[in-house]
Amino acid sequence: MKLLSLILCVLCGASHAAEKPAKAKGGIGADAPPGKVYIYKESAGKPRQMEIYFPPDHDPAKSKVPGMILFHGGGWGGGSLGQFRIACAYFASRGLVCATSEYQMLSKADAAKLPAGETKKRVCVTDAKSAIRWFKQHAGEFGIDPQRIITGGGSAGGHISALATMNPGLNDPADPKDIDTSVVAYVWFNPAFATDDDKDPEIDILRHLKADLPPAIAFFGDQDTWKKGWDTAHAKWKSLGTKTIDLQIAPGQSHSFFNSGPWQTVTLIAADQFLVKHGLLTGEPTKTMPATGEKLLPKE
Repeated sequence: MKLLSLILCVLCGASHAAEKPAKAKGGIGADAPPGKVYIYKESAGKPRQMEIYFPPDHDPAKSKVPGMILFHGGGWGGGSLGQFRIACAYFASRGLVCATSEYQMLSKADAAKLPAGETKKRVCVTDAKSAIRWFKQHAGEFGIDPQRIITGGGSAGGHISALATMNPGLNDPADPKDIDTSVVAYVWFNPAFATDDDKDPEIDILRHLKADLPPAIAFFGDQDTWKKGWDTAHAKWKSLGTKTIDLQIAPGQSHSFFNSGPWQTVTLIAADQFLVKHGLLTGEPTKTMPATGEKLLPKE
């Protein structure tokens, strides 16, 4: 009887695990409040989590607001939901339903077993597509307007958010086929568009660029070595006639500059103003520019 009781307790606890907020761990965003945790799918036998933040006094039955979903960075093999907790909490306070989502990441051993021509980045994109579809599928439950979804992310997360919405392939067969992954805007924090992605066309951003890109804001440090890949993609977008990209440069900064300190505040304020400009938020940012004077430089 004792063994049976123990098993029942374990099962009961597991059934409610997705309803409890995740505990913040060390690293980026460890001091930010966790969002409400949901399981949006299973991949490779593991549950994939999404943390969602809601506006104050948000009533899904009465209000349908824009939704934002951000993907963390970490080289397509690491990182955590903590990276965008501060950003999600801020944008929820401004009126968005904001989510940050994890995704499958292959170990070095598993990546080494892939067929020639495939990279570990594919599984990341597939899960990102599932996350966006799940977010839209539950729009009624969350009080989201499914026609006003914003996506983005940092570094590798920026890359997979782009491919998840631009590449028609890499779909999970279990995903609902009647829900697409289109979005109305992008918020990219130094997205990692690698110059050697041409070895795998499924994850090569240059293969999937189109002129009619929704409004996008991209943040880069001018010392970021990943900027070379961005510059190549940006040049192609401009050659296609794309005029919807707002590129903001942080002088003297390298990769992941946006993760902490004054630059986190600076980039969140700029992203806020971008979303207001495109009718996805209203009012003024509630954060204050740092007294130390850090400023972004717009660049065409």
